[in-house]
Amino acid sequence: MAEPGRPPAALRSDDIGWRALATRGASVKVLRHDKETGGSTSLVRFEAGTRFPVHNHPAGEEIFVVEGDLQVGREHLKAGDYLYTPPDVKHAASSEGGCVFLVTLPKPVEFVER
Repeated sequence: MAEPGRPPAALRSDDIGWRALATRGASVKVLRHDKETGGSTSLVRFEAGTRFPVHNHPAGEEIFVVEGDLQVGREHLKAGDYLYTPPDVKHAASSEGGCVFLVTLPKPVEFVER
């Protein structure tokens, strides 16, 4: 994240490796992380058949599906779809065929189940 008074700097996704998450089949590229709030913007990748456990979004969430299919709660999303989740909504997420999506979180998620 750019410091106040400094010009923005481009981040090249290809320069960042995918980091495996605790959920089997899920990985992340963190593009922005705010140390004060815990807020972040990341690319998330789910392999086919991945299920991310139920979690809460204390400050909401924004998702844009870049490729593939993503089930978030009752919503079935595909490439080009956008979803806003209001604060304090709990849901699981999964993908039948695999996907990559951009997610912006004002605060970190809170896991309800692992």
